[in-house]
Amino acid sequence: MVGTTPRDGQEPVGHDEARRAFEEALSAGRLHHAWLLTGPEGIGKASFAFWMARVLLKATAPDSTAARRIAAGSHADLLYIARGMDEKRQRMRAEIVADDVRPIGQFLHRTAAEDGWRVVIVDGADFMNRSAANAILKILEEPPPRAILILTCAAPGRLLPTIRSRCRTLRLEPLLPAQMQAVLARVAADVPPEDIARVAPLAHGSPGRALALLAGDGAALGALVARVLETPPDAGAMYEIAESVLKRENGFPVFFDLLCDAISKHARALALGDGRGEGNADGSLSAHRMAELWRRLTDLRVETERFNLDKQQALLSGLTLVSGR
Repeated sequence: MVGTTPRDGQEPVGHDEARRAFEEALSAGRLHHAWLLTGPEGIGKASFAFWMARVLLKATAPDSTAARRIAAGSHADLLYIARGMDEKRQRMRAEIVADDVRPIGQFLHRTAAEDGWRVVIVDGADFMNRSAANAILKILEEPPPRAILILTCAAPGRLLPTIRSRCRTLRLEPLLPAQMQAVLARVAADVPPEDIARVAPLAHGSPGRALALLAGDGAALGALVARVLETPPDAGAMYEIAESVLKRENGFPVFFDLLCDAISKHARALALGDGRGEGNADGSLSAHRMAELWRRLTDLRVETERFNLDKQQALLSGLTLVSGR
């Protein structure tokens, strides 16, 4: 799938309130030394962070030398930190560790190469382990002049409260349908429009989620989730479903994402209908127990991906939970 990356210098689509807040702080000379960008996975937090960096580094013109250096990852006044690669397992590490953030201190205490701002982006700050988080906190407690830290985070509750309290938070909201179409036309230019139209409603305003759905055959997996919830599978059907999910690229995370999303919607609908007891008269589950099912499935997915556990077994365990709901 051909597309752009957050570094590529595209103007952000949507997020007007967050953009206005940053621009007003900059023009008023009251720019906070640390910014926390929050919002759902795939909402565009990294792209927005790079836009902020381009503004600060005078690199908003896409054909400028500074913009080209940012796109190439070679701008001397911009440092990007994210989870590193586990070379042994050939996948991203589960955490941002102290070694990942150690270069920040030296970077921030040197003179800016172009006599301006020095910018650090920590993408996925909620993945920092305790040592990495403490290292960031020390920097936030004693920020050097003309230096900006931008943290992106889908789950701010995982951050130390002392980190959150030292940042100005900008929450990025889901994109509107027209905005989603504009972004996907740019980042998935080689995908047929009918495929985009099928997955866009499942993405809930998140371009990143839409791309994951496209890569993982989201429309077909969405239909599979609907079937599982309508008629809980028996043991034989569970193996067939697990096999069908795992043969697709990104099938495991997409299936769990869609399944948890559908259960969350069901729980909210039950709560609005005041179905809060242990069970309802027709034998269906309450909002409380559906919410508990969502929590257990979410934990199962996170543990499986974090510790590289057997995905087929995780799928079978998840389907068993659904069947016994």
